[in-house]
Amino acid sequence: MTNRQAEIAAALGVVPPFSDEAALLAEVARRKAFIKQCLRNAGLNVLVLGISGGVDSLTAGRLAQLCVEELRAETGDASYRFIAVRLPHNVQHDEDDAQDSLRFIRADVEDCVNIAASVQGLSEQVSHLQPLSAARRDFVVGNIKARLRMVAQFAIANAHNGLVIGTDHAAEAVMGFFTKFGDGACDLAPLSGLVKGQVRAIAQHLGAPEHLVFKVPTADLEELRPGKPDEEAHGVSYAQIDAFLHGQPVSDAAYAIIVRTYDNSRHKRELPLAP
Repeated sequence: MTNRQAEIAAALGVVPPFSDEAALLAEVARRKAFIKQCLRNAGLNVLVLGISGGVDSLTAGRLAQLCVEELRAETGDASYRFIAVRLPHNVQHDEDDAQDSLRFIRADVEDCVNIAASVQGLSEQVSHLQPLSAARRDFVVGNIKARLRMVAQFAIANAHNGLVIGTDHAAEAVMGFFTKFGDGACDLAPLSGLVKGQVRAIAQHLGAPEHLVFKVPTADLEELRPGKPDEEAHGVSYAQIDAFLHGQPVSDAAYAIIVRTYDNSRHKRELPLAP
């Protein structure tokens, strides 16, 4: 492990590789205790999360549902509940996966907010988007989608005095692979510190369908490239990112990309600048 690997892993609170099944079970228990304590500390009873069809929201969503079920049993308070929200832009290309995720999570409440009209309305009102190239405009509008999805989740949470769950984990955090004030905004992030392989391992332990556990990850924000794989955007694979974060050897090229991207995306992981 290099000094930079150790520094970055420490900054992101990276969880060491699971040594055995007991370690995985202990981590699941710790994450569930964290979620439940967040609700208790806030004096609230509702959790809200957008479900995309990927393994991250699948895992966080199932953990959230298990937590509210346990809280109902432990307290006798039936008002604890989890709201799973679909947030498509028109018709999502992998909607079948999203529906499979919902069937696995078995949330207390399911909702759907199609953000297409909101994205179109805002985009048409922002004149600065019009002169952009098609590719640049597509990128900017992709971030609008991510931010409006979070607006919708917070609106639902506000309506029910609840908390919004985020799905960020260490393998995304190190690459700054989230929209600032979009999917990076939340009240609690129960997957923090986990690498992608650990998220998949927890999903498997929870009994998630294999085709969702090992689905190719995609943010799916760009109209010109629907379903564009995260790893194509990164320039490195999640296996390389995980290895880097766990202090294992990676190629010089992968090392350089990860360190450079981590440094360039620092602003996303910090509070706003102040004098």
